[in-house]
Amino acid sequence: MRRKTRQYIREYKWSNIFAMIRNSRKDPVICTDDFKGKLVVITGATSGIGYITARKFASEGANLLCINRNEEKSEKLRREIESEFGVKCDYRIADLSRMADIFRVSDELLAFGSPIDLIIHNAGVYLTKRELTPDGFDKVFVVHYLSSFIMNYQLLDKLKAQEKARIIMVGSEGHRFAAWGLRLDDLNWEKRRYSGLKSYGSAKTAQLLSMIVFVDKLKGSGVTINTMHPGAVKTETGQENGPLYRWFKRNLFDKTLKSAEISAEALYYLGVSKEIDGVTGKFFNLTTPEEPAPPALDREVACELWEKTLKMTGLKEDKR
Repeated sequence: MRRKTRQYIREYKWSNIFAMIRNSRKDPVICTDDFKGKLVVITGATSGIGYITARKFASEGANLLCINRNEEKSEKLRREIESEFGVKCDYRIADLSRMADIFRVSDELLAFGSPIDLIIHNAGVYLTKRELTPDGFDKVFVVHYLSSFIMNYQLLDKLKAQEKARIIMVGSEGHRFAAWGLRLDDLNWEKRRYSGLKSYGSAKTAQLLSMIVFVDKLKGSGVTINTMHPGAVKTETGQENGPLYRWFKRNLFDKTLKSAEISAEALYYLGVSKEIDGVTGKFFNLTTPEEPAPPALDREVACELWEKTLKMTGLKEDKR
């Protein structure tokens, strides 16, 4: 860890921080192409960024397959989308903090008859106190990292056989909270004091590190994978926390945030625009390419994390 810390200190550049600040003020590039008849899979589509994004893609003619926790909200979304836009809106119910649900919904996507043109990993959670899943893992780590990893890994062969698809992981500038990188020996926060910001940053760093290896696995297949910071927008993330946090979020944080419309426009551009055909392995601040923090670019740690993740999830490495 000390060796890595020294390495990252040398690699940090003030220019990247200034670029992040500049980019955060930019509006997303707007894509005017339609997406008629294409199939888009979105996780966490009943509220916030996912909801606005689902409506955006449906308004451009895309069919939707939404992966949500709440059946009542999912059914309401289905009726709304289909009646308003005349497209197909299906859904699957899954709690993406539970391994059994993640594997089940991955199998359902794998068996889905139609090609999947775009996957948007949007589901998220922010916790101020450590919470373990029924499988014994840090909940933030599972929802933000393990769920997208498992789904991507299980769908590799299907997507590669299509010869064209895009994967977008909704990441965050918050990966920079893990300033000195991942603690691969303590992903569950058992050896350190839990911090909501650091836990979130670690999960988002893991997400970016996984992208490095997924790019290798998808090379030459026509399938691309990118990560996008959705901007400083108002969402319902954090509602699981205590009343004090919710009060501050509602009365202070949310008043400074922008509409999730900008996130939806950015996701539409990254998912549809011909301008980024073949672009893969990139981190975007909305639609502006940006260099992540050094710990998120460490190929050595990415490969170690990949092997550790396979063991954590019980997945078998093969020739994919």
